[in-house]
Amino acid sequence: MINKKFKPGDWVKIKGDNNAQKMEVVRYVSKKDPLTGINNNTFVECVHYRYGERFSRTVHQNRLLKLIESGGIYQS
Repeated sequence: MINKKFKPGDWVKIKGDNNAQKMEVVRYVSKKDPLTGINNNTFVECVHYRYGERFSRTVHQNRLLKLIESGGIYQS
């Protein structure tokens, strides 16, 4: 059982990157580790919007920082 840090709808940012965009957590995804062949469920699919266009990104949960203030879906 994995320890999930986020739930869908949480607002996150990448740690250490001051220019990173605020992203909304969509869901956890399963990725297969190429070395061991074991499924790893610690990756989070996030979405952010820029100029009305939707961008999706998959990031490991340990690289993300949860934001206290929530933002509108079109805010950057």
